[in-house]
Amino acid sequence: MSSNRILGPLAAAVLFLTSSAWAQGRAAKEPMSHGRTLSQWIAELKGAAAPQSRNAAAYEISGMGPAAAPAVPALIEALDDPAATVRFPVTVALGEIGPAAKDAVPRLLKMMDEDINDEIASAAKRAIGHIQPEALTEE
Repeated sequence: MSSNRILGPLAAAVLFLTSSAWAQGRAAKEPMSHGRTLSQWIAELKGAAAPQSRNAAAYEISGMGPAAAPAVPALIEALDDPAATVRFPVTVALGEIGPAAKDAVPRLLKMMDEDINDEIASAAKRAIGHIQPEALTEE
């Protein structure tokens, strides 16, 4: 009976430590920049009230390159940000992610033609060149 009293808590401890180590290993695989994970930068991009904070988040995501591919849906959403200072680094981030950002190409093509800011239209074209260059010749 005393062995059951020891084994129960011991099994629980092993299970806890194993799941804790697994969770840490999983978190360690997420790209980081300036001490924050990609998920944290995505949350900042989506939820920060100040355009400067959203701008900084987009630039941090762009610095992660192709490893930031999980951010593509949030970046596509951010292409509609009212602040040009946010839309520009978002196009940069999509270009840095490269081919994994192909879902952004239709929206970037539209920006290329319709954005009133010439710098953003040019940045959209550059991003497409990094993501799916053949899309530029299909027009």
